Amino acid sequence: MLKELYTAAMGMLPQQTRLEVIANNMANANTSGFKRESVFERNLIDASSNFFNVPGDAEQDDPPIGSYVDFAPGAFQKTDNPLDVAIDSTKQFFMLQDEAGKEYLTRSGQFKISTDGTLTAMDGKILLGDGGPLNVTREFAVAPLSLNDKQRTDLKITDQGEVFLNEHSIGHIQLAEVENLSSLEKISNQDFIITDDSPIHFLLPEETSVKQGWLENSNVDIVKEMVQMIELQRMFELGSKVIQTNDGTLENSIRVGRYF
Repeated sequence: MLKELYTAAMGMLPQQTRLEVIANNMANANTSGFKRESVFERNLIDASSNFFNVPGDAEQDDPPIGSYVDFAPGAFQKTDNPLDVAIDSTKQFFMLQDEAGKEYLTRSGQFKISTDGTLTAMDGKILLGDGGPLNVTREFAVAPLSLNDKQRTDLKITDQGEVFLNEHSIGHIQLAEVENLSSLEKISNQDFIITDDSPIHFLLPEETSVKQGWLENSNVDIVKEMVQMIELQRMFELGSKVIQTNDGTLENSIRVGRYF
C-alpha cells in the first residue's frame, strides 16, 4: 500500500516541475531574447536507485526528468530605438561581461549607455566589442547620454555590427556562434554561460548580420503554454485523487486490523 502512495507521488512530482517551468515561460513571454524551457523524461533506468529510498519518501530529485531550452528564434519587433539590436541568425549571441570579468552569452539586444559611456545590457553587464567594451566617449558628442535628442547625438549600428557615434566609429559588436546549443547552460532568463563542451566561433565583421532598431521577442507561445498548463493541472489532480483513495484504503485496513 505504501508503494502505491510512493508511485503516485512520483507521478505528481514531474507534473509539478512542468507546471513550474510553464509558469516561468509565461511570466517571461514579453522578455526580450527569452528562450522557453521544456521538460522531458529521462530513461527510467536512471530512477531505479530511487526505490532504495526510505519507504514512503518521495523527493523532488527522484523523478527521472530533465529540462532543456528551446532555441527557436522569436519574432522580431521594430522599436526604432538606436540601442535595440537583433541578431539575424539562430546560433549567434551577443557577448557580455560582468564586473568580475566573467563572460556571458545572450540573445537579448536591448542595451543602454551607462554613466561612464559604456554600452551595457539592461542588468548592467558590459557589451563586448571586437576590441573589448564599447564606450561612447564624450569627445565624440556634446551630450553622449541624451540619445533621445537626435540633433545632438547620432548613433548608428551597421548590418555588420559596426557602431558609429556622430560618424565616428567606436568599434564592432562582437558576436559568438555556438555549434552545440544544447551544451549551453542557462543561468538567468536571458543569459547563458559557455561550458567546456561548447566550442564557439567569434565572428568577423563580414560574418555578422544585425538589425538596429529591432528586438527579438521571446519564443513563448502563450496559447500553447496555457493549453499545456490546463492538461498538467488535470493530471496533477488525478494523482492527488489516487493518493487520497489509497490513503483511505490504508486507513480502513488499519481500522479493520484492530479487531483481530
